[in-house]
Amino acid sequence: MRPHPRRALPALLLLVALVAGCTGGDPADTALPTASGAPDGGVDGLRAPSEATGGTLRLVTAQVDSLDPQRSYLPAVWNLMRLYTRTLVTYSSEPGSTEQLVPDLATDLGTTPDGGRTWTFTLRPGATFETGRPITSRDIKYGIERSFAVDVLRGGPNFVLDLLDPESLYAGPYQDETPDRLGLTTIATPDDATITFTLSRADPDFPFVLALPSSGPVPAEADTGAAYQDDPVSSGPYAITSVDPVAGIVLDRNPAWTADSDPVRTALPDQVVVRTGLTGLDRDQALLAGSADADLSGTGVQDATTARADADDAIADRVDDVTTGAVRLLALPTTVAPMTSPDCRAAVAAVVDRTGVQEALGGAGAAVRTSVLWPRSLPGGPEDPDPAADLDAARGSLAACGSPDGFATRMAVPDAPVSRAVAERLVAQFAQVGIQVTVVPLDPTTYYTTGVGSPQAITDGGYGMVLATWTSDLPTPASFLVPLVDGRSITQVAGNHNLGLLADPAVDALVDTAVGAGDVAAWAAVADAALATHAVVPLAENRVQLLAGQRLHNGVVMLPWTGYDVATAGVGGG
Repeated sequence: MRPHPRRALPALLLLVALVAGCTGGDPADTALPTASGAPDGGVDGLRAPSEATGGTLRLVTAQVDSLDPQRSYLPAVWNLMRLYTRTLVTYSSEPGSTEQLVPDLATDLGTTPDGGRTWTFTLRPGATFETGRPITSRDIKYGIERSFAVDVLRGGPNFVLDLLDPESLYAGPYQDETPDRLGLTTIATPDDATITFTLSRADPDFPFVLALPSSGPVPAEADTGAAYQDDPVSSGPYAITSVDPVAGIVLDRNPAWTADSDPVRTALPDQVVVRTGLTGLDRDQALLAGSADADLSGTGVQDATTARADADDAIADRVDDVTTGAVRLLALPTTVAPMTSPDCRAAVAAVVDRTGVQEALGGAGAAVRTSVLWPRSLPGGPEDPDPAADLDAARGSLAACGSPDGFATRMAVPDAPVSRAVAERLVAQFAQVGIQVTVVPLDPTTYYTTGVGSPQAITDGGYGMVLATWTSDLPTPASFLVPLVDGRSITQVAGNHNLGLLADPAVDALVDTAVGAGDVAAWAAVADAALATHAVVPLAENRVQLLAGQRLHNGVVMLPWTGYDVATAGVGGG
């Protein structure tokens, strides 16, 4: 028996806009004094520190794709899952260090005797599921095995598929005929407290993969396949007790959880309530009115709220400006003429005026100019020279590529207002040197799949330019750079991220060196070499303004997932 009564409803309800008003809630809660600190107080510091327990943490968000740890691919949901899904390692809740890993279910960050191909972890004692049953290494293995059941469980990251079974020989536990359905041979569990992974190749970043909820434990006896998302078993301090289209998602304390077994989560509130399906304006209004403590989505406030904060110091004190790691770029596919010529690509890169792009994105509050292939959240990257447009250099490169009067090409863009605005600025810039660009707006919902997500789609469309936004799932240089510039990462099916179709042996060799070295400087060399090919031209990095609720205590921005970390958040006992 479960320790909590449950009303689990189909996940489809999570995608429906709630009929409850955004400004609802206990009037006594909204009358509490603001506990916000100062502007940017949650970026490198802690908003309103408090160890007080009790109260209800009230969260708002947009859609929830799945409450099944192996099926979600939304950072906002990954943040929520910190409350009920533990992993071997997880992200730190310490201000200024949230992109760093710390032990969670494991006693350390893992050991590897061979440069990252074999990883062994030892589980700490005392951790249990909400049923009270101890969590073992086999539960972690089983949870990871579920990601291989792509015929049953759709969605979620696929890192483990590539690293543990690149030949796709294992079909997941539902087709597994071995005892206990633990037949994935690349994961060994010699005893309850030990788990060893043998990867298909060395990967020093593998612990970051294990920090994703998709690497969390699942008890095989409670697995209901696709329906597991309706009632996932908790391994954290809270358990889901109801999912309702009006009340939202309700999580109550998990009585089987103990603080002694968990070095990360503080579990201060008695209850957590999440209202889902809200628009950006609705979420902002809830935060402004005092009926929400934090927005899980991490997408930032709307323009109207930014304007209100600019005019109201009390609101401005609750704002955190966050550079998100999402880099807007212009890919110049090397297989589409005239971008087959490095000089033609160099001409395009020289014309770009990033100040104009920044203005099209909404100004300095919405974007930071960048001319390097390295998000600001990653330390140790190349210095950003932030160059101005150089039309003379562009004309020289055009002459070198045999097109002194310019050339014509097509630019694929997501059919969205901001992307179209950026495209218009770029088109005007290119026209100064005779580069004539036809903008081709494509459906944003399928842009990175059928739109430009395969080399064939780019070739068939004749896209010499592809406007895109790139962000990595993991806060590491390898996760950012390899899919973007390693020629071996190019896939012929939908989902290719190497939009410049860069297949440069010199860049690939530097990637191999960096993987072996595990050194930030080696990855910076990869970024520099890829940039020099002009197959990818970085433009700007997105910024958002997060608004802390009036009652939010211990507000710290979780940089890998952008929003406020819920693992240590509190409401001051109110």
